[in-house]
Amino acid sequence: MPLPYRPLTILALPLLAALAVVGFACGGDSGDTLTIYSGRSDELVGPLLEQFADETGIDVRVKYGDTGEMAATILEEGGNSPADVFFAQDAGALGALDAEGRLVALPQELLDRVDEAFRSPNGRWVGASGRARVVAYNTDAVSAGELPDSILDFTDPEWEGRIGWAPTNGSFQAFVTALRLIEGEDAARAWLEGVKANDPTDYTSNDLALQGVIDGEVDVAFVNHYYLFRMKAEQGEDIPAANHYTSAGDAGALINVAGVAILDTAGDGDLAERFIDFLLSNEAQAYFADETYEYPLIDGVQVQASLVPLAELEPPSIDLGGLSDLEGTLDLLRDTGVLP
Repeated sequence: MPLPYRPLTILALPLLAALAVVGFACGGDSGDTLTIYSGRSDELVGPLLEQFADETGIDVRVKYGDTGEMAATILEEGGNSPADVFFAQDAGALGALDAEGRLVALPQELLDRVDEAFRSPNGRWVGASGRARVVAYNTDAVSAGELPDSILDFTDPEWEGRIGWAPTNGSFQAFVTALRLIEGEDAARAWLEGVKANDPTDYTSNDLALQGVIDGEVDVAFVNHYYLFRMKAEQGEDIPAANHYTSAGDAGALINVAGVAILDTAGDGDLAERFIDFLLSNEAQAYFADETYEYPLIDGVQVQASLVPLAELEPPSIDLGGLSDLEGTLDLLRDTGVLP
């Protein structure tokens, strides 16, 4: 069952007017306050953070916004940042803050709950949930056997006018960053130029790209795996769409993570560690599996039955924290005309 969701208290909006800040009423009166900067949306994780506040009695203050904007805000605020914890939508933003020396080492006990592939090599951030890149396709227009094994093959002219993508979306940009690391700058440029030559349809979000597949506007779209399951929950199991996973080690098989880190401005590291401990608990991991259709990252928590098990996926072997060069990716997207 979904966790209960209650109206939240709206607080003042510091620094960036576009960022939403909310506070959660506590079940107790500990006097402790934890400030979380979240690149994950209120809609996705708000109920979970509220549950943490209720169970612990901690006064949880959350500032929501785009992951890249949140990371930039933390850097701009410097040592004056009120943030204790950064809960990021992707590992690249965590890697960027780590490179600037803004993260502190996490206890080994917390790190050890998650496979090494989904946490920082130097122990300064840890994944909380996993998201696989897939090619969503319209099952009325395309058979599974027609889909290529590699994301690189979508530059073939046979896909002209049939592709949807969301170039402004953070997860797409993280994928392009991974493509640059795996295949090199020249190959990433060639792929972007090749897909662009196939006249893809631009969407502003993964949701809209997948809806374009369902509505028959495009035959395929490059998205994360969980959008299909959310759409099925909203529109019914019989929507004409399915997920295609590219072959083992392919850049298109990237598994990124939403992750969490303690900032060097944390006022009380123990509170921050309690929050990470909660995110890596069976209860919170089951929430990611059941409510957001993501992959839990600790042992013993079942994924949705309709998902390909994480152990069966073979993503490319890269340091997810190395996906931090967003500016280089944005430059490449602009140079190729994918972004204006």
